[in-house]
Amino acid sequence: MRLGVLDVGSNTVHLLVVDAHPGARPLPAHSHKAELRLAQLLDDSGAIDAQGVDKLIAVVQEALQAAEDKGVEDLLPFATSAVREASNADEVLARVREETGVELQVLTGAEEARLTFLAARRWFGWSAGKLLVLDIGGGSLEIAYGIDEEPDATASLPLGAGRLTAGWLPTDPADPADIKALRRHVRAQIARTVGEFSRFGAPDHVVATSKTFKQLARLAGAARSVDGLYVQRELKRRSLEDWVPRLASMTTAERAELPGVSEGRANQLLAGAVVAEGAMDLFGVETVEICPWALREGVILRTLDQMPPT
Repeated sequence: MRLGVLDVGSNTVHLLVVDAHPGARPLPAHSHKAELRLAQLLDDSGAIDAQGVDKLIAVVQEALQAAEDKGVEDLLPFATSAVREASNADEVLARVREETGVELQVLTGAEEARLTFLAARRWFGWSAGKLLVLDIGGGSLEIAYGIDEEPDATASLPLGAGRLTAGWLPTDPADPADIKALRRHVRAQIARTVGEFSRFGAPDHVVATSKTFKQLARLAGAARSVDGLYVQRELKRRSLEDWVPRLASMTTAERAELPGVSEGRANQLLAGAVVAEGAMDLFGVETVEICPWALREGVILRTLDQMPPT
């Protein structure tokens, strides 16, 4: 069957269309993406402003048309931290439902972490042993650890690249004092969670998902996306430590010229790098392997698992 996953994230609204059935690997058929940056459209009260809601509705309508054009049988719509934490979340969800017919499922941070972990587990398989999974989104950082398909521990922290850029790095290029303050904040937040994971012992394999980690790995020499899903891609902490000060000295326009860095994400890359470096350092990780699958694939896999046998 042809499934569509509609992911209303903090940075983008992304429709992923796949051909899938229980017991088989989902095969991507189409991708429709629009940059919205909901995390940066909040007003002083923490609400998504009227213009932001109008933009969201328009983008969801475009995604619905794309899903229809591609023959999607079942649509799985969900929203993450930007909508979850908006002070007017109920109003936003109601307007989207009334004007588009789409009932967005708002995932908790723990659900995001669990579903991303499921995707990573299925991608790497049981032979990967105990997994530690790191995912940097636009609004939050998700961490999950475990040996089964359900993680033993999860954490969701308000350390997304978009959120931190808007709240901590207002100038371009970033002020060194602001970067230093951000680094302290990030590391203090992450350090509070380390003990929850360390009691389970060291992981056998550390995995990173998300656009931020993929871009950082590309900067450090990993293969391009056009080289295919099955090429192993890694990011070493030593390389990341070299890149953070370089990114800090650049303007957004200069970062956008770097290999693998999209123009829309260039302004967030420094904050994302600070989070990635902090997480790898505090968890004692020297190397992460980039996983092509993440939250969207986790939603698909969970849906397939819940289907009755035919």
